[in-house]
Formats: sequence, structure tokens, C-alpha cells
Amino acid sequence: MPADDAHLGESWSLSPDSRRPLPELIEQKLREQIIGGTLKAGDRLPTEPELARKLDVARSSLRTALQRLQLQGIVEVRRGLGWYVRRTDLAAVEEHLEGRLAARQFSQTDLLEVRIALETTAASLAAVRAGDGELDELAKLNRRYQRAPVDDMQEVIESDEEFHSALIRASHNELLEQMYQTLVPGLQDCKRHAHPSREVHNRSANEHEQVVWFLRRHDEVGAKSAMTTHLLGLYNDLATDDAKPKATLSTYVGVSDNPIWNKPR
Repeated sequence: MPADDAHLGESWSLSPDSRRPLPELIEQKLREQIIGGTLKAGDRLPTEPELARKLDVARSSLRTALQRLQLQGIVEVRRGLGWYVRRTDLAAVEEHLEGRLAARQFSQTDLLEVRIALETTAASLAAVRAGDGELDELAKLNRRYQRAPVDDMQEVIESDEEFHSALIRASHNELLEQMYQTLVPGLQDCKRHAHPSREVHNRSANEHEQVVWFLRRHDEVGAKSAMTTHLLGLYNDLATDDAKPKATLSTYVGVSDNPIWNKPR
């Protein structure tokens, strides 16, 4: 059943905290609504546009918060119907893998290595499955990322995540997409610690463009190699687990792989 919209309108304001990312504040507010009994198991949340208006936030930040709660099994999305409260026993959440991921109980090294494995596979699949419209959308999202001010970390993170999520969707593999979404909250936390310069930001945008270039040519290995090179940049900056050797390009791209541009004519 839908939540009482009039009642929600009275208690939907966020507590400002410039030290915390906006999606975390939204997640906290939604948790408060559930713990306080305003939202009950089975309740349908307002639509994303309505909820974003009540909270006075961008839909991208709201979606990130909802995804975090989805990973913990607290809410679920029903196709064509919207978001619903799935469970209210929040104390039991961290017993599940999704809860551990959302609570960031894995090292950055582990998280980034799995991210590279998933997203490079997605790039290969997208090279043979993505339609022209999806490729045009990727190019458009990268232009948004390229225009993002380096000192606006929220916009940098959101525009970057929009690009990478669109690439994952272009793989047309629902299980891969679901697995990737479990990593998103932790990845965003990693990116907040990266503090890119304008030079690094521009290089990242150029690497996005190179990935799209290979996708348009249906070059599976080229797309995978370009994406691996791109993702290893963040990995090399943040992977600090000295107890084990770091992954390299050859960890993800085999020596027998041969991009189209490197094949003899």
C-alpha cells in the first residue's frame, strides 16, 4: 500500500551536514522513516520525481541512496510499479553480503579488483550488443563528465557513475548489472578519496572517449583493454594492500588477446 503522502510531507527535510555525501544523508532519512514507523514493510514510496522534490535533491543522489538501501535488502524496485519497503528489521541487515558491501566491510583493493573484472567484461559484451542509441548516450554522458568542475566532487562522482552505469547496462546482462550495482556505494566512497586534478580529470574523460571509440567499432578486445587501462588508474592510486601483489593489465587482458587495430591486414 502507498505510504501516507501527507504525513511524509511533514518529516521529509534533510539535516544539513556538509561533511557527509548527500546520498548518505538521504539514506539516513529513509532509514529514520522506517525505524520511526512512518514507512512499513510493503509500503510503496513516492515516485522518484516526487521523492526528489520532497527532499529537495537531485534524482541522481536519490537513486544512489535507494540503491544503497536496495543492496541491504531494505527496499526493492518492482518493474513498472516503483520502490517498495521490503524489510524493517534493520539490525539484521549486515548479516547479508549486500549489507557488508553497503557497510564497506571489504578493502578498497578487493572492491576495485572485482570492479575491474566486472566492468571490463561488460565493455567486451557492449562492443557486440550496444545499439547506436546507447553509444550516443555514452558519448553524451562523457561530455557531462568532462564539463564537471573538478572542485564539485559530487558532480564529478555522479557524472562519472552515470557513464559507467550506462556502459554496464549496454552489456545487456542483467546478472552482471546487479552484481555491479552492489559495488556502487563502495566505489563512490573510493572516488571521494581520489581528489583528481584537472589533468587527471581530463585524462579520465579522454579514456572514456577511447572506450566508446572501440565500442563503435565492435572491437571487444580493444574495448576491454581500454577500460582496463582506465580503471587501473584509480586502482593504482587507492589499492594499498601491501600484503599481496597488485593486479596489472595482463591480469585482466590475456597475452593472446589481439585488438582489431593490432591485427595484421
